[in-house]
Amino acid sequence: MEKQYETVIGLEVHVELATKTKIFCSCSTEFGGAPNTHTCPVCTGMPGSLPVLNKQVVEYAIAVGLATNCSITQYCKFDRKNYFYPDNPQNYQISQLYLPICRNGGVEIETKDGEKKVVGIHEIHMEEDAGKLIHDEWEDASLVDFNRSGVPLIEIVSEPDMRSADEVIAYLEKLRMIIQYLGASDCKLQEGSMRADVNLSIREVGAETFGTRTEMKNLNSFKAIARAIEGERERQIDLLESGKAVIQETRRWDDNKETSYAMRSKEDAQDYRYFPEPDLVPIIISDEWIEEIRSRQPELRTEKLERYKTEYDIPQYDAEILTSHKKLADIFEATVALGKKPKEVSNWLMVETMRLLKEHDLEPSDLTFAPENLAKLIDLIEKGAINRTTAKEVFEKVFAENADPEVYVEENGLKIEADDGALKAIIESIVAANPQSVADYKAGKKKAIGFLVGQTMKAMKGKADPGTVNKMLTEILDS
Repeated sequence: MEKQYETVIGLEVHVELATKTKIFCSCSTEFGGAPNTHTCPVCTGMPGSLPVLNKQVVEYAIAVGLATNCSITQYCKFDRKNYFYPDNPQNYQISQLYLPICRNGGVEIETKDGEKKVVGIHEIHMEEDAGKLIHDEWEDASLVDFNRSGVPLIEIVSEPDMRSADEVIAYLEKLRMIIQYLGASDCKLQEGSMRADVNLSIREVGAETFGTRTEMKNLNSFKAIARAIEGERERQIDLLESGKAVIQETRRWDDNKETSYAMRSKEDAQDYRYFPEPDLVPIIISDEWIEEIRSRQPELRTEKLERYKTEYDIPQYDAEILTSHKKLADIFEATVALGKKPKEVSNWLMVETMRLLKEHDLEPSDLTFAPENLAKLIDLIEKGAINRTTAKEVFEKVFAENADPEVYVEENGLKIEADDGALKAIIESIVAANPQSVADYKAGKKKAIGFLVGQTMKAMKGKADPGTVNKMLTEILDS
């Protein structure tokens, strides 16, 4: 009988925190910028420079810990992790090994078959990011950019509780949502502000002990993570089936070739010669400080979801999509607060906004239009100043440029012509010019009126209300 294998997966998720400055100095954390311009003696590891801890980093770490049901380590400190790498300017990284700030948490995910499952969080610790190596293939050289060096990170280390790529993606999406709702990070995988390393092993179904695990790096999208998991699972099964052993190592995933290759043998903690960081004092976190942060925690998705269904009386499906991203939820609430009907606002966000995001390959976090402009657009429709076809055209401008719909409609002459006499004259000329359609309508083919409505709208350059056109046409044809 063929052996059945089970995949065992744990994740190390690095999240860049949304502070304005770095963890131990006042350099900017802004993404981009010319190489080595966001740097100083501290984050480039100059001798004699001393780190000073950014309080906001600790607050974000505690906020994420509370939202993921962790216990907060009220006496915690930093450790020095020693290793040499060209983009690591001090030849050590300031991290936390012995007393991480958060421990023993967990988040609930929904598996593919709809079951609820808690993925345990072993710990969350604070640390500094390294710089970035840029490989120049023309010059056959590597250049180093220290802009990212010293950017604050939290590393969220899960328990090995996940059993498939689907569960991993569900866990990452839940983490990303919690952190974005907290405002602790934008979690953009493509910019590296959220990165996941996958620890994966396989074992025979029913086995008690874990197999030998490998760690996979260089995963910068959910699709790449799913492909890497499937690829590594198959590779390990092939090794075991052919009587070979899985080697504990760090592997790099190449998403273009859909394959991974060994980078180095996996180090253990003792290889890094950790010792307490001598330049930083321990952090004492009082009960009062924790409670103050807890009191500032925003409404997270679960509570929002329940409130939307009762307060706004919108369907479950709408509520789920609107709360799936904090930016969508914020725009929805702000537009409704300006006096617009929740279902109408929801429709614009769920249909047109989602369509345009997909067309332009954007995330909801990239939305730039103001709720005031969406409210103005809905206002123009409700007042009968523009029809829905025109409104969609105007919304594309609102979406792309945050244009003021009232100004745009006025400047481009898109307002509905309210002169019934002029409209009636045009309808009569359309009826006179299309005797066949009129005959079809009178012979009982009621659909023929659709063609006449279309011709009228064309003649009016879209500046008529289809409902009014339909009503007038029916009166004229039936008289």
